[in-house]
Amino acid sequence: MKNTSDKLLTAKAQKKRFAYSMVSPTIIVLLIMTAYPLIFTIFYSFTDYNLLKSAKRGVEFIGLENYIDLFKDAYFRQAIWNTVKFTILAMVFEMLIGFIMALFVNSLKIGQKIMRTLLLLPYLLPTVTVALIWRMMLSPNYGIVNQVLTALHLPVFNWFSDVRTAFGMLVLIDVWQTAPFVFLLLYAALQGVDGAQYEAAKIDGANAFQRLRYVTIPNIKGSLALCALLRTIDSFRLFDKVNLLTGGGPANTTATITQYLYNYGIKNLNFGFGTAGALVMTILVLILSSFYIKRAMG
Repeated sequence: MKNTSDKLLTAKAQKKRFAYSMVSPTIIVLLIMTAYPLIFTIFYSFTDYNLLKSAKRGVEFIGLENYIDLFKDAYFRQAIWNTVKFTILAMVFEMLIGFIMALFVNSLKIGQKIMRTLLLLPYLLPTVTVALIWRMMLSPNYGIVNQVLTALHLPVFNWFSDVRTAFGMLVLIDVWQTAPFVFLLLYAALQGVDGAQYEAAKIDGANAFQRLRYVTIPNIKGSLALCALLRTIDSFRLFDKVNLLTGGGPANTTATITQYLYNYGIKNLNFGFGTAGALVMTILVLILSSFYIKRAMG
């Protein structure tokens, strides 16, 4: 009996050693690719590390000076506000429009594949292509939008250079391009909802709105939270559209955190200052994302 238990313990130990030997290469790669850069990013955020200057005089530890300089800069505070505002507006409209698109396509009896393909086209376009298309359409000189407004005797704008319209245009373009992504995820989630639940709700006398509220949304709330989380993270990293269309102007009304870090960190090779800003941005993303994670887990 004792020999049998010893053999079982030996077999379990061998299985554990085998499992650890299989998992350890992955853990090592993850540590090298994630933990190591993260540790050094945090470390450099407390230094005056500059790629050119530090090569000659070395790196000096300066404590919280980078973070103090960041929050003393009115441009950075404006960039934070712009980024948070853009993220909330873009996420809300993308979720709403994507959800409506998913409900519409899912309700079609015929032509679902064709409609699904057409609605996904904006998301399949590269961001640079999307920015150039909208820049041509909204050009104050030859853009089709201003030509239509002129023909209708309505006021025209220099859309990307006017403080009244520049920020709204960025939100509009981002929603146009990425709402199909939300649509795709929610459409896939709707496909998994059991039709018997709708039949039971109809028998109980539930109208269309009640079926949406008490059947559809509860069944896809996990997908809704996931979409909101992904769009929050992606929207917070907005850079390419701003850089191509407005350059952060006019009057810093469209400046974002990523553009600020590019201008004052990467372009100047001031990586100590840049990593401090990147960590601040990461913390803000985690704060915003925690609401969706908590909602999904709840």
